[in-house]
Amino acid sequence: MLVDFTKLEKKIKIKIKNYDFWISAITHRSYINEHSEFTLDHNERLEFLGDAVLEIVVTEYLFNNFPKTPEGDLTNWRASLVNSEMLFQVATELNLENYLLLSKGEAKDKNSKARHYIIANAVEALIGAIYLDSGLEKAKKFVVEFIISKFQNILKNKLYLDPKSKFQEKSQEVYGITPSYKVLKESGPDHNKTFEVGLYIGKDLISVGLGTSKQEAQINAAEKGNTKKQW
Repeated sequence: MLVDFTKLEKKIKIKIKNYDFWISAITHRSYINEHSEFTLDHNERLEFLGDAVLEIVVTEYLFNNFPKTPEGDLTNWRASLVNSEMLFQVATELNLENYLLLSKGEAKDKNSKARHYIIANAVEALIGAIYLDSGLEKAKKFVVEFIISKFQNILKNKLYLDPKSKFQEKSQEVYGITPSYKVLKESGPDHNKTFEVGLYIGKDLISVGLGTSKQEAQINAAEKGNTKKQW
């Protein structure tokens, strides 16, 4: 199979040697289900490898550059650099979605959570492909340039905090109050419920979040609360 990786090679400044690694990196298992003639593997094994490479590179960077930072903070910082949101952001920068080989059904399912994770996971698979094709130093260079380079912004804006923790920290700092959440409404059948949750500071309703679980709705409410002007 011929896939034109020219723009991607130029973007990440890496020359492909073995195209099989790279084609596997962009191949979702659904594609293989529809193409029995496809001889390469899907990208899940490369994703497994790339995840390990990403984790060790980020861990080494944080360990070496923040020698006095406790383990708990380092863990939170690392999570902010290797989570699906970060990987999705990197994939968007690289236009990686345009390269993905998907089944017809998956290709139509745009903007869903499932598609979000497929795209994010492809970045890990790409790191695995770079590692196998060009070695650890090239893989490390990729991680530093496209992922670790975002760390100062994460640190500055406390993006390493999850939305609920971030809102709680700010609420306690400004008002000396721990925020609370209250389920306002539940709708839909038991197997597919939607929850509407209110976020409160004292008796004041700050925002309302929606989700398919109480936790998801709380996070959504906190995300909205973090963008409010009350600070």
